[in-house]
Amino acid sequence: MSRVGLALLVVWALVAPGVASADLGPADVFILANADSGPSIELAEYYAHRRGVPREHIVSLPMPLTEEVSRADFDRLIRDPLRARLAERRGQVKVLLTVNGVPLRVAAQSTRPEDERRIGVLKQERAHLEPRLRAAKENLANKQTAAKENPALSNQVAEAKLHLDRLTVQDRKLDEQIILLSQDQSVAAVDSELALLWWGDYPLARWLPNPLHWQFSPARRMQAPPVVMTCRLDGPSLTVIKRMIDDALAVESDGDLTGHVYVDGKGDGFDVGADPTGTSYGGYDESLRELYRLAQNEAGFPATYEPTSRLFPAGSCPDAVFYCGWYSLASYIPSNQFVRGAVAVHIASLEAVSLRAGNRYWCPNLLMDGAAATMGAVAEPYLFAFPRPAEFFGFLMTGRYTLVECYFRTLPVNSWQMVLLGDPLYNPFRNKPRLKIDQIKPSPRGSRFPYG
Repeated sequence: MSRVGLALLVVWALVAPGVASADLGPADVFILANADSGPSIELAEYYAHRRGVPREHIVSLPMPLTEEVSRADFDRLIRDPLRARLAERRGQVKVLLTVNGVPLRVAAQSTRPEDERRIGVLKQERAHLEPRLRAAKENLANKQTAAKENPALSNQVAEAKLHLDRLTVQDRKLDEQIILLSQDQSVAAVDSELALLWWGDYPLARWLPNPLHWQFSPARRMQAPPVVMTCRLDGPSLTVIKRMIDDALAVESDGDLTGHVYVDGKGDGFDVGADPTGTSYGGYDESLRELYRLAQNEAGFPATYEPTSRLFPAGSCPDAVFYCGWYSLASYIPSNQFVRGAVAVHIASLEAVSLRAGNRYWCPNLLMDGAAATMGAVAEPYLFAFPRPAEFFGFLMTGRYTLVECYFRTLPVNSWQMVLLGDPLYNPFRNKPRLKIDQIKPSPRGSRFPYG
Protein backbone atom coordinates (compact mmCIF):
# COMPACT_ATOMS: atom_id res chain seq x y z
CA MET A 1 0.00 0.00 0.00
CA SER A 2 1.33 3.39 -0.96
CA ARG A 3 2.27 6.08 1.58
CA VAL A 4 2.49 9.83 1.23
CA GLY A 5 5.29 12.26 1.78
CA LEU A 6 5.73 14.98 4.33
CA ALA A 7 3.56 17.50 2.52
CA LEU A 8 0.55 15.19 2.56
CA LEU A 9 1.16 14.31 6.19
CA VAL A 10 0.89 17.98 7.02
CA VAL A 11 -2.42 18.14 5.14
CA TRP A 12 -3.54 15.01 6.96
CA ALA A 13 -2.77 16.57 10.34
CA LEU A 14 -4.93 19.55 9.45
CA VAL A 15 -7.96 17.40 8.70
CA ALA A 16 -7.56 14.87 11.49
CA PRO A 17 -10.51 14.59 13.90
CA GLY A 18 -10.45 17.09 16.74
CA VAL A 19 -8.32 19.57 14.79
CA ALA A 20 -10.61 20.88 12.08
CA SER A 21 -13.96 20.22 13.73
CA ALA A 22 -14.63 23.77 14.91
CA ASP A 23 -13.78 25.18 11.49
CA LEU A 24 -15.40 22.68 9.14
CA GLY A 25 -17.63 24.64 6.81
CA PRO A 26 -18.96 25.11 3.28
CA ALA A 27 -15.53 25.87 1.80
CA ASP A 28 -14.38 22.39 2.85
CA VAL A 29 -17.17 20.58 0.98
CA PHE A 30 -16.98 19.32 -2.61
CA ILE A 31 -20.06 17.86 -4.29
CA LEU A 32 -20.13 14.97 -6.76
CA ALA A 33 -23.13 14.82 -9.13
CA ASN A 34 -24.11 12.73 -12.13
CA ALA A 35 -23.73 14.80 -15.31
CA ASP A 36 -26.26 12.54 -17.05
CA SER A 37 -29.00 13.26 -14.50
CA GLY A 38 -30.85 16.57 -14.42
CA PRO A 39 -32.19 15.93 -10.88
CA SER A 40 -28.66 15.14 -9.68
CA ILE A 41 -27.33 18.46 -10.95
CA GLU A 42 -30.37 20.26 -9.55
CA LEU A 43 -29.80 18.75 -6.11
CA ALA A 44 -26.08 19.59 -6.11
CA GLU A 45 -26.87 23.21 -6.99
CA TYR A 46 -29.65 23.37 -4.41
CA TYR A 47 -27.37 22.21 -1.60
CA ALA A 48 -24.52 24.48 -2.71
CA HIS A 49 -26.89 27.47 -2.74
CA ARG A 50 -28.53 26.68 0.61
CA ARG A 51 -25.26 25.93 2.42
CA GLY A 52 -23.05 28.46 0.69
CA VAL A 53 -20.74 25.89 -0.88
CA PRO A 54 -18.75 27.54 -3.70
CA ARG A 55 -20.35 26.77 -7.06
CA GLU A 56 -16.99 25.67 -8.46
CA HIS A 57 -16.88 22.90 -5.84
CA ILE A 58 -19.52 20.97 -7.78
CA VAL A 59 -17.98 18.20 -9.88
CA SER A 60 -20.30 16.56 -12.39
CA LEU A 61 -19.22 13.39 -14.16
CA PRO A 62 -21.12 11.17 -16.60
CA MET A 63 -21.89 7.86 -14.90
CA PRO A 64 -24.49 5.08 -14.98
CA LEU A 65 -28.00 5.88 -13.75
CA THR A 66 -28.01 2.77 -11.57
CA GLU A 67 -27.55 2.15 -7.88
CA GLU A 68 -24.79 -0.40 -8.55
CA VAL A 69 -21.71 -0.17 -10.77
CA SER A 70 -18.98 -2.66 -11.56
CA ARG A 71 -15.55 -2.16 -10.04
CA ALA A 72 -14.15 -1.39 -13.50
CA ASP A 73 -16.78 1.30 -14.13
CA PHE A 74 -16.25 2.75 -10.67
CA ASP A 75 -12.53 3.13 -11.33
CA ARG A 76 -12.93 4.37 -14.90
CA LEU A 77 -15.98 6.62 -14.62
CA ILE A 78 -15.94 7.84 -11.03
CA ARG A 79 -12.74 7.45 -9.02
CA ASP A 80 -10.10 8.19 -11.67
CA PRO A 81 -11.76 11.25 -13.27
CA LEU A 82 -12.66 12.60 -9.83
CA ARG A 83 -9.03 12.30 -8.74
CA ALA A 84 -7.98 14.18 -11.87
CA ARG A 85 -10.55 16.94 -11.38
CA LEU A 86 -9.63 17.49 -7.72
CA ALA A 87 -5.88 16.78 -7.86
CA GLU A 88 -4.82 20.43 -7.59
CA ARG A 89 -7.19 21.06 -4.69
CA ARG A 90 -6.90 17.88 -2.68
CA GLY A 91 -5.68 19.77 0.35
CA GLN A 92 -9.05 21.57 0.39
CA VAL A 93 -11.21 18.46 0.03
CA LYS A 94 -12.15 17.60 3.59
CA VAL A 95 -15.69 16.48 2.77
CA LEU A 96 -16.95 14.83 -0.42
CA LEU A 97 -20.74 14.90 -0.72
CA THR A 98 -22.33 12.53 -3.23
CA VAL A 99 -25.88 13.28 -4.30
CA ASN A 100 -28.81 11.37 -5.76
CA GLY A 101 -27.85 10.04 -9.18
CA VAL A 102 -24.36 8.95 -8.15
CA PRO A 103 -24.25 5.13 -7.91
CA LEU A 104 -24.58 3.78 -4.41
CA ARG A 105 -22.70 0.48 -4.48
CA VAL A 106 -19.64 -1.09 -6.16
CA ALA A 107 -20.28 -4.69 -7.19
CA ALA A 108 -18.01 -7.55 -6.18
CA GLN A 109 -14.98 -8.23 -8.31
CA SER A 110 -14.67 -11.38 -10.39
CA THR A 111 -12.28 -14.06 -9.18
CA ARG A 112 -9.18 -14.45 -11.37
CA PRO A 113 -8.54 -17.92 -12.89
CA GLU A 114 -5.23 -18.28 -11.03
CA ASP A 115 -6.99 -17.47 -7.76
CA GLU A 116 -9.72 -20.02 -8.53
CA ARG A 117 -7.02 -22.67 -8.82
CA ARG A 118 -5.45 -21.60 -5.54
CA ILE A 119 -8.85 -21.63 -3.84
CA GLY A 120 -9.28 -25.24 -4.97
CA VAL A 121 -5.98 -26.19 -3.31
CA LEU A 122 -6.92 -24.37 -0.09
CA LYS A 123 -10.30 -26.07 0.04
CA GLN A 124 -8.61 -29.45 -0.27
CA GLU A 125 -6.32 -28.52 2.64
CA ARG A 126 -9.37 -27.60 4.74
CA ALA A 127 -11.04 -30.88 3.79
CA HIS A 128 -7.97 -32.82 4.97
CA LEU A 129 -7.89 -30.77 8.16
CA GLU A 130 -11.54 -31.36 9.03
CA PRO A 131 -11.21 -34.94 10.41
CA ARG A 132 -8.20 -33.86 12.47
CA LEU A 133 -10.25 -31.00 13.94
CA ARG A 134 -13.13 -33.34 14.70
CA ALA A 135 -10.81 -35.85 16.36
CA ALA A 136 -9.13 -33.08 18.40
CA LYS A 137 -12.52 -31.87 19.67
CA GLU A 138 -13.54 -35.38 20.66
CA ASN A 139 -10.18 -35.98 22.34
CA LEU A 140 -10.51 -32.76 24.37
CA ALA A 141 -14.03 -33.70 25.47
CA ASN A 142 -12.85 -37.17 26.56
CA LYS A 143 -9.89 -35.73 28.47
CA GLN A 144 -12.14 -33.21 30.23
CA THR A 145 -14.53 -35.99 31.27
CA ALA A 146 -11.67 -38.13 32.57
CA ALA A 147 -10.13 -35.19 34.45
CA LYS A 148 -13.34 -34.70 36.42
CA GLU A 149 -12.75 -38.10 38.04
CA ASN A 150 -8.96 -37.84 38.12
CA PRO A 151 -7.61 -34.27 38.52
CA ALA A 152 -4.09 -35.59 37.88
CA LEU A 153 -5.05 -35.69 34.19
CA SER A 154 -5.41 -31.89 34.02
CA ASN A 155 -2.10 -31.60 32.14
CA GLN A 156 -3.50 -33.85 29.42
CA VAL A 157 -6.54 -31.56 29.15
CA ALA A 158 -4.23 -28.55 28.67
CA GLU A 159 -2.25 -30.37 25.98
CA ALA A 160 -5.43 -31.44 24.17
CA LYS A 161 -6.78 -27.90 24.26
CA LEU A 162 -3.50 -26.48 22.92
CA HIS A 163 -3.55 -28.99 20.06
CA LEU A 164 -7.16 -28.07 19.21
CA ASP A 165 -6.35 -24.35 19.34
CA ARG A 166 -3.48 -24.79 16.88
CA LEU A 167 -5.67 -26.70 14.43
CA THR A 168 -8.45 -24.11 14.80
CA VAL A 169 -6.05 -21.27 13.98
CA GLN A 170 -4.79 -23.20 10.96
CA ASP A 171 -8.36 -23.75 9.74
CA ARG A 172 -9.24 -20.07 10.27
CA LYS A 173 -6.23 -18.94 8.27
CA LEU A 174 -7.18 -21.20 5.38
CA ASP A 175 -10.73 -19.85 5.47
CA GLU A 176 -9.50 -16.24 5.45
CA GLN A 177 -7.25 -16.94 2.46
CA ILE A 178 -10.19 -18.42 0.57
CA ILE A 179 -12.34 -15.38 1.34
CA LEU A 180 -9.66 -12.94 0.22
CA LEU A 181 -8.98 -14.77 -3.03
CA SER A 182 -12.63 -15.34 -3.90
CA GLN A 183 -13.52 -11.60 -3.79
CA ASP A 184 -16.98 -12.53 -2.49
CA GLN A 185 -16.73 -9.73 0.08
CA SER A 186 -15.39 -7.02 -2.22
CA VAL A 187 -18.81 -5.33 -2.50
CA ALA A 188 -18.50 -1.79 -1.16
CA ALA A 189 -20.37 1.48 -0.82
CA VAL A 190 -19.23 3.99 -3.44
CA ASP A 191 -18.89 6.57 -0.67
CA SER A 192 -16.71 4.27 1.44
CA GLU A 193 -14.31 3.74 -1.45
CA LEU A 194 -14.25 7.48 -2.23
CA ALA A 195 -13.11 8.11 1.34
CA LEU A 196 -9.81 6.59 0.14
CA LEU A 197 -9.67 8.79 -2.95
CA TRP A 198 -6.02 9.74 -2.35
CA TRP A 199 -4.82 6.25 -1.46
CA GLY A 200 -2.76 4.21 -3.88
CA ASP A 201 -3.32 0.50 -4.42
CA TYR A 202 -4.94 -1.18 -1.44
CA PRO A 203 -6.60 -4.58 -0.87
CA LEU A 204 -10.20 -4.68 -2.06
CA ALA A 205 -11.31 -8.10 -0.85
CA ARG A 206 -12.48 -6.78 2.54
CA TRP A 207 -12.36 -3.71 4.77
CA LEU A 208 -9.53 -1.47 5.97
CA PRO A 209 -9.31 0.22 9.39
CA ASN A 210 -10.49 3.84 9.46
CA PRO A 211 -7.63 6.12 10.58
CA LEU A 212 -10.12 8.89 11.42
CA HIS A 213 -11.64 6.84 14.24
CA TRP A 214 -11.22 8.70 17.52
CA GLN A 215 -9.45 5.73 19.16
CA PHE A 216 -7.10 5.02 16.27
CA SER A 217 -3.42 5.23 17.23
CA PRO A 218 -2.11 8.77 16.51
CA ALA A 219 1.24 7.32 15.43
CA ARG A 220 -0.44 4.98 12.92
CA ARG A 221 -2.77 7.77 11.81
CA MET A 222 0.17 9.93 10.78
CA GLN A 223 1.52 7.09 8.66
CA ALA A 224 -1.72 6.72 6.67
CA PRO A 225 -2.68 8.63 3.53
CA PRO A 226 -5.40 11.29 3.91
CA VAL A 227 -8.98 10.12 4.33
CA VAL A 228 -11.79 12.19 2.79
CA MET A 229 -14.94 12.32 4.91
CA THR A 230 -17.83 11.25 2.68
CA CYS A 231 -21.57 11.72 3.01
CA ARG A 232 -24.58 11.33 0.73
CA LEU A 233 -27.72 13.35 0.02
CA ASP A 234 -29.95 10.67 -1.40
CA GLY A 235 -33.32 9.11 -0.79
CA PRO A 236 -36.67 8.12 -2.24
CA SER A 237 -37.41 11.49 -3.90
CA LEU A 238 -35.97 14.95 -4.54
CA THR A 239 -38.68 16.38 -2.28
CA VAL A 240 -37.51 14.23 0.63
CA ILE A 241 -33.83 15.05 0.03
CA LYS A 242 -34.41 18.81 -0.19
CA ARG A 243 -36.49 18.58 2.98
CA MET A 244 -33.50 16.92 4.72
CA ILE A 245 -31.35 19.92 3.77
CA ASP A 246 -33.99 22.45 4.80
CA ASP A 247 -34.60 20.70 8.12
CA ALA A 248 -30.92 20.76 9.03
CA LEU A 249 -30.66 24.47 8.31
CA ALA A 250 -33.89 25.27 10.13
CA VAL A 251 -32.80 23.44 13.30
CA GLU A 252 -29.43 25.19 13.27
CA SER A 253 -31.18 28.54 12.79
CA ASP A 254 -33.50 27.84 15.72
CA GLY A 255 -30.47 26.86 17.77
CA ASP A 256 -31.89 23.80 19.49
CA LEU A 257 -33.11 20.28 18.80
CA THR A 258 -35.58 18.91 21.32
CA GLY A 259 -37.78 15.85 21.58
CA HIS A 260 -37.83 12.31 22.91
CA VAL A 261 -35.06 9.72 22.52
CA TYR A 262 -36.09 6.14 21.70
CA VAL A 263 -33.64 3.26 22.12
CA ASP A 264 -34.70 -0.24 21.11
CA GLY A 265 -32.44 -2.93 22.59
CA LYS A 266 -32.64 -6.71 22.74
CA GLY A 267 -31.70 -7.53 26.30
CA ASP A 268 -28.44 -9.32 25.45
CA GLY A 269 -25.90 -9.42 28.27
CA PHE A 270 -22.34 -8.19 27.92
CA ASP A 271 -19.12 -9.49 29.46
CA VAL A 272 -16.08 -7.40 28.53
CA GLY A 273 -13.80 -10.23 29.62
CA ALA A 274 -15.32 -12.52 27.00
CA ASP A 275 -15.65 -9.77 24.40
CA PRO A 276 -12.84 -7.21 24.94
CA THR A 277 -13.54 -5.34 21.66
CA GLY A 278 -17.29 -5.11 22.28
CA THR A 279 -18.15 -6.29 18.77
CA SER A 280 -20.60 -9.03 19.77
CA TYR A 281 -24.39 -8.66 19.88
CA GLY A 282 -24.03 -8.15 23.61
CA GLY A 283 -21.47 -5.40 23.07
CA TYR A 284 -23.74 -3.42 20.76
CA ASP A 285 -26.72 -4.00 23.04
CA GLU A 286 -24.66 -2.59 25.90
CA SER A 287 -23.81 0.46 23.77
CA LEU A 288 -27.54 0.97 23.18
CA ARG A 289 -28.12 0.90 26.93
CA GLU A 290 -25.27 3.37 27.37
CA LEU A 291 -26.87 5.65 24.77
CA TYR A 292 -30.15 5.54 26.71
CA ARG A 293 -28.45 6.45 29.99
CA LEU A 294 -26.31 9.12 28.31
CA ALA A 295 -29.32 10.78 26.67
CA GLN A 296 -31.54 10.66 29.73
CA ASN A 297 -29.19 11.06 32.68
CA GLU A 298 -26.48 13.31 31.24
CA ALA A 299 -27.96 15.10 28.21
CA GLY A 300 -31.34 15.67 29.85
CA PHE A 301 -33.57 14.21 27.14
CA PRO A 302 -36.74 12.34 28.01
CA ALA A 303 -35.97 8.81 26.85
CA THR A 304 -37.59 5.42 26.46
CA TYR A 305 -35.72 2.13 26.36
CA GLU A 306 -37.19 -1.13 25.02
CA PRO A 307 -35.11 -3.93 26.65
CA THR A 308 -36.49 -7.01 24.89
CA SER A 309 -36.41 -8.57 21.43
CA ARG A 310 -39.74 -6.87 20.70
CA LEU A 311 -39.57 -3.69 18.62
CA PHE A 312 -41.40 -0.44 19.14
CA PRO A 313 -44.77 -0.96 17.44
CA ALA A 314 -46.06 1.30 14.70
CA GLY A 315 -46.98 4.79 15.86
CA SER A 316 -45.68 4.32 19.41
CA CYS A 317 -42.82 6.86 19.43
CA PRO A 318 -44.08 10.49 19.23
CA ASP A 319 -41.77 13.53 19.10
CA ALA A 320 -38.74 11.39 18.23
CA VAL A 321 -35.50 13.40 18.15
CA PHE A 322 -33.22 10.35 18.13
CA TYR A 323 -34.07 6.76 17.34
CA CYS A 324 -31.60 3.90 17.50
CA GLY A 325 -32.51 0.24 17.58
CA TRP A 326 -32.44 -3.18 15.94
CA TYR A 327 -33.20 -5.79 14.40
CA SER A 328 -35.98 -5.99 11.81
CA LEU A 329 -34.20 -6.98 8.61
CA ALA A 330 -35.66 -5.29 5.51
CA SER A 331 -38.99 -5.00 7.31
CA TYR A 332 -39.56 -1.37 8.22
CA ILE A 333 -41.80 -0.52 11.17
CA PRO A 334 -43.14 3.07 11.16
CA SER A 335 -42.85 3.48 14.93
CA ASN A 336 -41.51 7.06 15.04
CA GLN A 337 -43.14 10.42 14.51
CA PHE A 338 -40.03 12.51 13.99
CA VAL A 339 -39.47 16.08 15.03
CA ARG A 340 -37.79 18.31 12.48
CA GLY A 341 -34.07 17.50 12.26
CA ALA A 342 -34.30 14.05 13.86
CA VAL A 343 -31.49 11.50 13.44
CA ALA A 344 -32.45 7.83 13.24
CA VAL A 345 -30.39 4.65 12.91
CA HIS A 346 -31.62 1.07 12.62
CA ILE A 347 -28.84 -1.48 13.11
CA ALA A 348 -29.50 -4.25 10.61
CA SER A 349 -27.86 -5.59 7.48
CA LEU A 350 -28.82 -4.36 4.02
CA GLU A 351 -30.96 -1.38 5.07
CA ALA A 352 -29.30 0.85 2.44
CA VAL A 353 -29.24 -1.72 -0.37
CA SER A 354 -31.66 0.60 -2.19
CA LEU A 355 -32.67 4.15 -1.34
CA ARG A 356 -35.55 4.30 -3.76
CA ALA A 357 -39.22 4.42 -2.83
CA GLY A 358 -41.41 1.34 -2.71
CA ASN A 359 -39.26 -1.03 -0.65
CA ARG A 360 -39.15 -2.16 2.99
CA TYR A 361 -35.59 -1.09 3.81
CA TRP A 362 -35.19 1.12 6.85
CA CYS A 363 -32.98 3.88 5.43
CA PRO A 364 -35.31 5.22 2.71
CA ASN A 365 -38.38 4.79 4.91
CA LEU A 366 -36.86 6.59 7.90
CA LEU A 367 -36.11 9.51 5.58
CA MET A 368 -39.56 9.37 3.99
CA ASP A 369 -41.14 9.49 7.45
CA GLY A 370 -39.25 12.66 8.37
CA ALA A 371 -35.74 11.86 9.66
CA ALA A 372 -33.07 14.32 8.55
CA ALA A 373 -30.20 11.83 8.70
CA THR A 374 -29.55 8.12 8.95
CA MET A 375 -26.93 5.50 8.05
CA GLY A 376 -26.97 1.95 6.78
CA ALA A 377 -25.24 -0.77 4.81
CA VAL A 378 -25.37 -1.46 1.06
CA ALA A 379 -24.56 -5.17 1.61
CA GLU A 380 -23.85 -7.51 4.54
CA PRO A 381 -21.44 -5.40 6.67
CA TYR A 382 -21.14 -7.54 9.82
CA LEU A 383 -22.16 -5.93 13.07
CA PHE A 384 -18.71 -4.51 13.92
CA ALA A 385 -18.91 -2.11 10.94
CA PHE A 386 -21.59 0.06 12.58
CA PRO A 387 -20.50 3.03 14.70
CA ARG A 388 -21.22 2.38 18.38
CA PRO A 389 -24.53 4.11 19.20
CA ALA A 390 -23.37 5.78 22.42
CA GLU A 391 -20.30 7.19 20.67
CA PHE A 392 -21.95 8.44 17.47
CA PHE A 393 -24.96 10.07 19.13
CA GLY A 394 -22.80 11.14 22.07
CA PHE A 395 -20.39 13.14 19.91
CA LEU A 396 -23.35 14.69 18.08
CA MET A 397 -24.82 15.90 21.37
CA THR A 398 -21.61 17.74 22.25
CA GLY A 399 -22.24 20.27 19.48
CA ARG A 400 -18.55 20.24 18.69
CA TYR A 401 -18.75 18.10 15.58
CA THR A 402 -20.80 18.08 12.40
CA LEU A 403 -22.77 15.01 11.34
CA VAL A 404 -20.04 13.78 9.01
CA GLU A 405 -17.35 14.22 11.67
CA CYS A 406 -19.38 12.27 14.25
CA TYR A 407 -19.74 9.50 11.69
CA PHE A 408 -16.05 9.30 10.77
CA ARG A 409 -14.95 9.63 14.38
CA THR A 410 -16.91 6.47 15.17
CA LEU A 411 -16.82 4.49 11.90
CA PRO A 412 -14.54 1.44 12.38
CA VAL A 413 -13.56 0.71 8.76
CA ASN A 414 -13.42 2.13 5.23
CA SER A 415 -13.49 0.43 1.80
CA TRP A 416 -16.55 -1.37 3.09
CA GLN A 417 -20.33 -1.17 3.02
CA MET A 418 -21.56 1.64 5.28
CA VAL A 419 -23.03 4.93 4.02
CA LEU A 420 -24.08 8.13 5.83
CA LEU A 421 -27.18 9.94 4.59
CA GLY A 422 -27.82 13.59 5.43
CA ASP A 423 -26.33 17.08 5.32
CA PRO A 424 -22.65 16.55 6.23
CA LEU A 425 -22.43 19.97 7.92
CA TYR A 426 -25.50 19.44 10.08
CA ASN A 427 -24.72 20.34 13.70
CA PRO A 428 -27.94 20.67 15.70
CA PHE A 429 -26.25 21.29 19.05
CA ARG A 430 -23.56 23.80 18.07
CA ASN A 431 -25.25 26.63 19.94
CA LYS A 432 -26.71 24.58 22.79
CA PRO A 433 -24.48 21.59 23.57
CA ARG A 434 -26.06 18.82 25.60
CA LEU A 435 -22.83 17.07 26.56
CA LYS A 436 -19.15 17.79 27.07
CA ILE A 437 -16.43 15.90 25.23
CA ASP A 438 -15.15 14.21 28.37
CA GLN A 439 -18.57 12.61 28.88
CA ILE A 440 -18.08 10.50 25.76
CA LYS A 441 -16.35 7.23 26.65
CA PRO A 442 -15.36 4.19 24.61
CA SER A 443 -18.51 2.12 24.26
CA PRO A 444 -19.26 -0.37 25.60
CA ARG A 445 -17.38 0.68 28.72
CA GLY A 446 -14.12 -1.17 29.21
CA SER A 447 -13.86 -2.30 25.60
CA ARG A 448 -11.04 -1.42 23.23
CA PHE A 449 -11.10 -0.39 19.57
CA PRO A 450 -9.99 -3.50 17.62
CA TYR A 451 -7.88 -1.49 15.15
CA GLY A 452 -6.27 0.98 17.56
